[in-house]
Amino acid sequence: MAMEKQNQEPRIGFYVCHCGTNIAGMVDCAEVAHHVGTLPNVVMSKDYKYMCSDPGQELIQKDIAAHGLNRVVVASCSPLLHEHTFRGAVEKGGLNPFFFHMVNIREHDSWVHTDRQEATEKAKALAQAAIGRVAHHKALETKRVDINPTTLVVGAGIAGIHTAMTIANAGKQVVLVEREPTIGGHMAKFDKTFPTLDCAACILTPKMSAAGAHENIRLLSYSEVTKVDGFVGNYKVTIKRKPRYIDEEACIGCQDCIPACVFKTPKFADEFNEGLGKRRPVYIPFPQATPQIVAIDPNVCLNFKKGENGDRVVSDKCKKTCVEACGDKDAIDFTQTERFEEIEVGAIVVATGFQTYDATRSPSYGYGRYDNVYTALEIERLVNASGPTGGHVVMRDGKSEPKSVGIIHCVGSRDKKTNAWCSRVCCMYSMKLAHLLKEHTNAEIYNFYIDVRTPGKGYEEFYGKLLEEGVHFIRGRVGEVTDWAMTPEEEGKLVIRVEDTLAGMVRRIPVDMVVLATGLEPQKDAQDVRRLFNMSCGSEGFFLERHPKLAPVNTFSDGIYIAGACQGPKDIPDTVAQAGAAAAEVLALIDKGYVEQEPNTAFILEDECSGCKSCIPLCPYTAILFDEKTDKAWINEALCKGCGTCVGSCPSGSIVQNLFEDQEIFSEIEGVLAYD
Repeated sequence: MAMEKQNQEPRIGFYVCHCGTNIAGMVDCAEVAHHVGTLPNVVMSKDYKYMCSDPGQELIQKDIAAHGLNRVVVASCSPLLHEHTFRGAVEKGGLNPFFFHMVNIREHDSWVHTDRQEATEKAKALAQAAIGRVAHHKALETKRVDINPTTLVVGAGIAGIHTAMTIANAGKQVVLVEREPTIGGHMAKFDKTFPTLDCAACILTPKMSAAGAHENIRLLSYSEVTKVDGFVGNYKVTIKRKPRYIDEEACIGCQDCIPACVFKTPKFADEFNEGLGKRRPVYIPFPQATPQIVAIDPNVCLNFKKGENGDRVVSDKCKKTCVEACGDKDAIDFTQTERFEEIEVGAIVVATGFQTYDATRSPSYGYGRYDNVYTALEIERLVNASGPTGGHVVMRDGKSEPKSVGIIHCVGSRDKKTNAWCSRVCCMYSMKLAHLLKEHTNAEIYNFYIDVRTPGKGYEEFYGKLLEEGVHFIRGRVGEVTDWAMTPEEEGKLVIRVEDTLAGMVRRIPVDMVVLATGLEPQKDAQDVRRLFNMSCGSEGFFLERHPKLAPVNTFSDGIYIAGACQGPKDIPDTVAQAGAAAAEVLALIDKGYVEQEPNTAFILEDECSGCKSCIPLCPYTAILFDEKTDKAWINEALCKGCGTCVGSCPSGSIVQNLFEDQEIFSEIEGVLAYD
């Protein structure tokens, strides 16, 4: 039937949508329909209030049967929203769905004009172009690609863990990759979570343990994705397994090797404790780490000391006491090197999280210059019972508790000099830390804020609780933190200079400790990860979703999803919700068993291809390959996304793209130019 329709003289049906007043408020839809009705091959032309509605779609189906239509054009909103809707209506009417064409007279016309007559004339020209083009459309068919039911989740913070657990609990296989020695992400460093003040470890560690022990989850910690090939449903991913210098199969997690290390006293900065504590070269990040496997730091282990010629020289101080402590388990292996592993998956969820703003970039606040200026994450470790001070909040001298603390909001947020965006969590975690610091030290707490933002469930109530506890809130951006004293009360103190915008005066407030509420930023390697997974980043550097409202976890690469703070700043509840949404998208993809690929792909006319290879490096999807036997290029349709780059660049004109063939494009141009 499709071939019969294709070979017949075009019988075109045209419809223009009012879209309420979105289009009709600036375009005379009836006049557009009348004009198009006078064009060659148009047998029927109508305007209707809402073409995307069920009655609008039924109108198309009835007219196909009643008027023998074999082409359909709808002038309405963006094809991004409703092209599939109208293709479905055309298909239900008995036509090949690709005998349909859509004209955008909302975003491209009505919304960008202020003159009704000019907008109407432009709509006529765009419609006339579509009428000329659709006559040359061909019957095309979508192709089905089977889905590999295994999913890769990249990043094992709370977003990655929840995504992996949701998919695994549905009976699907998951590979969970984390580049740190343990899973857990930033949440593992927190003491309590706002606004309920639940113990973060009590919430997170059971999920970490469950993920590590789940029969459907393969956990690859201390590993990184280095290469991604393939397409939706059939991705081939290369993973770099970094050496722990521990045989993961042999290690039983006894940790006897840690106290046996020649460095009997911890000597090296502990990354997990934000450098506030020390650790040995043989270490486990924190007691509840998953997996319960130690790692050896080659940068500080004496067994990796280098000689003058670059060869490893075992230090006399190191007697490999860790190996002796391991005993018959024989889990320590100093010969390990990086190794690479290739896995095949059908879908990928990227949950690589965030990094906190580097407070040294705001030197006026004194971080790194004054001992008792801390970041919020450092305070999280100080108030934590498993932290470097056992939960005792003491200043860097290790002895005295602060009697007054200033918490500065929006450090690295809402500032055009650093980051213009609101990090969404800073107000709430600042108030949480104010509560915890007051609870631990009974200090006088000052919060310096621009605006207090408490939009979540129970957040405003938490703000009220802090007011009742006697925490001071001073509205105004802090100008500087200094140790220069002007009065006896300021001697030996850090002085916060701030304009109190409510009191209408500049104040100097002396405190013992300053806490900087640092904002959330994209990971430093976000651009590398973006290129690796063929995703996009927004202007801030966070990964870009396909649509901010209708597809918040999808990316423009089919089968690749995002979850958590890698997409933008968010708190734990929103992160978990988005992780669940990403898991739902993956499960829907897997359970369907296949994906239908758009046929607007490019193909090569083999007889005309000169074999120059100029198209191959230009393809952003690596869809073009070269056949050495025939000395011709060819296109993998499963990888091609129809961007048209190769079509425009081919010097011999041997590459053609479905739905964008020369006759279609030239007819469309002629239609616009012919309008008078």
